[in-house]
Amino acid sequence: MFRKGDKVVVIGVGRSGLATAEVLRSRGIRVTAYDDKPLQLLSGQTRDALARLRVTLVGPSELEAAIEASKAAVVSPGVPLTHRAVARVYDAGRPVISEIELAYSLAQGPIIAVTGSKGKSTTTALIGHLLRSAGLPARVGGNIGNPLVRETADAATDEWIVAEVSSFQLEGIRSFRPRISVLLNISPDHLDRYPSMEEYAEAKFRIFANQSPDDVFIGNADDEFCAALRTGAGRTVPCRALWFGMDAADRGLTITLEGDAIVVRDKRREAVLVDVNELRLLGRHNVANAMAASAAALSAGAKLAAIREGLRSFEPLPHRLTIVHDDGGIVWIDDSKATNPAAAVAAIESLTRPIILIAGGKSKNTDFTTFAGAVSKRAKRAILIGETAREIGQLVEGPTVAYAPTLDAAVEDAHAHAQAGDAILLSPACASFDMFESAEQRGERFAELARARAKHDRAAS
Repeated sequence: MFRKGDKVVVIGVGRSGLATAEVLRSRGIRVTAYDDKPLQLLSGQTRDALARLRVTLVGPSELEAAIEASKAAVVSPGVPLTHRAVARVYDAGRPVISEIELAYSLAQGPIIAVTGSKGKSTTTALIGHLLRSAGLPARVGGNIGNPLVRETADAATDEWIVAEVSSFQLEGIRSFRPRISVLLNISPDHLDRYPSMEEYAEAKFRIFANQSPDDVFIGNADDEFCAALRTGAGRTVPCRALWFGMDAADRGLTITLEGDAIVVRDKRREAVLVDVNELRLLGRHNVANAMAASAAALSAGAKLAAIREGLRSFEPLPHRLTIVHDDGGIVWIDDSKATNPAAAVAAIESLTRPIILIAGGKSKNTDFTTFAGAVSKRAKRAILIGETAREIGQLVEGPTVAYAPTLDAAVEDAHAHAQAGDAILLSPACASFDMFESAEQRGERFAELARARAKHDRAAS
């Protein structure tokens, strides 16, 4: 895609943008960077990285000249293709390349790509775990942690690259072609970026846009948008399609649930993979994630026995229904990564204990009606924070609704009203950016506060 000595503009200097610059510089490509923030407002770590890489950061007044001098621009995942800086690249007639497209051009090994509105990170990590359990070399990257461009640049030809990809990343692909694509679900999210659910779904469907008949697509038969692909009512999947779902009577499913058993079916066999009670993952939604991951691992050549052991040994990722404290009475659960209503509903419905819920945060123009219904039905108390607090509170009927100005205050309220046997659940249904830098920071603060409250209780007893 690029040769030594080429000039490239990288738009956005977050984690992926810096990784892109680093990979390009390691190949002798000259890089200029652009970000909405001026250099003095970037973190010290980012400024140090730019200096180490010998990358100049330009502002709006210098951007046009940088684009004119460059062969192309690589756009970071968090930058919309409608951004004014990207528009200037188009106006100059230069190619606009997404980070995921650059990563694909560097990949020597096969790619498994995972997308969906919820469950992406868990499923991506689980696929990597299952492949390694089967003795198949695998790297995990993308939105889950290490930027995909870095993983593909370093991967050997025999390594599977398991990538979590977002709708934002898929918008900008041209040639990106995973050997195996996984579409978990499509539910309302990022409607601050997409005018409609249909346009959001179209962005997700791009995961299989370049696949060929020899490739594999794995879809959720229980999801409305995925089911349309299965029936032919929507887009046509251009490769072999495997389906997972909860309806054991549906003989068209490759992986399904029979009672408490996850079962795999094909023309040669029908075999139990694992009892769901053996999984360390909580919730029915994670059963679906386990099905999807198992289908991907099978398609990559993993044996049933190895998948079975991998499912049993996989530990949940942080901030996803993670128990951060359990003293035998009150259980504190961090689900900070539930940044949309569907993910939070899945968390609420997975618990059998009485729930004191902490929710709210940055709005993504999402409808909270279904979420509020689940809160009304299952929570004994809802403590709402952030800019969406009043919007959610007006929809909740039944439990006591309280408002807190900070997460710290919400934790104090939850602790004051909790009784033995309760679960205090942080499952915000919203992004974190009105109060925190990331969902991870929000979850870490919740865990810190939970442990501090428990320590105080022990000292007082």
